[in-house]
Amino acid sequence: MSSTMAIGIDIGGTGIKGAVVDLSTGQLLSARVKLPTPKGGRPADIIETTRNLLATISAEEGAGALPVGICFPAVVKNGHTMSAANVSDKWIGLAAEKLFEKGLGHPIHFVNDADAAGYAEAQFGAAKGVSGVVIMTTLGTGIGTALLNDGVLVPNTELGHLQIDGVDYETKAAYSAKERENLSWEKWAGRLQKYYSTVEALFSPDLFIVGGGVSKHHQDFLPLLRLKTAIIPAVHRNNAGILGAAALAVKHRD
Repeated sequence: MSSTMAIGIDIGGTGIKGAVVDLSTGQLLSARVKLPTPKGGRPADIIETTRNLLATISAEEGAGALPVGICFPAVVKNGHTMSAANVSDKWIGLAAEKLFEKGLGHPIHFVNDADAAGYAEAQFGAAKGVSGVVIMTTLGTGIGTALLNDGVLVPNTELGHLQIDGVDYETKAAYSAKERENLSWEKWAGRLQKYYSTVEALFSPDLFIVGGGVSKHHQDFLPLLRLKTAIIPAVHRNNAGILGAAALAVKHRD
């Protein structure tokens, strides 16, 4: 089986999705399979749903022998989930990579979801070939971040949780805050301005990339921001986690 193919699985608070990926092009080679994340997001339930999803994907001709990468909404250190975003608190401190391998009967590579998305953009998207410091942000329920330096991922940055004006600022600037408070694009952009200006002052990045579902509406809010740093939409949006998880699985196997 070609070493340029792998299975990527992206576990989120509402859905678990995956596909076979061609890592020479960054294209999906199979249909994207999606199952709802089990209510409560408990470890045994999520692992069982992921097992069913993997079985469906692996039924593709020859896919059973491919490397598997899984990305997850948590800080991941040495295969352990050290936090939990929009899933059960029972994940905190778990040896999750080992639990998945046991439950799936397959070796995997396990990574933070925003890191996977950032790595996908570095390999196949908006950060490809960009030197210097690139910060990818995913605007959704919270703010996920990935930090890249000359294309090398610095894992587990949690820059969505920066304290600004005395609050964890993703509670003010994530897309969920716009929806919850029914903010206009202009009002929300004001909050994003404060967030990105703070990150800019701390890291002096060469490029910001904005992902998450709202990035498809980038023309409604990115032009409203006034930054020294270029800020552009992500290329792969909903497939970024799948692509990045698959690419990192092969990178860590080689």
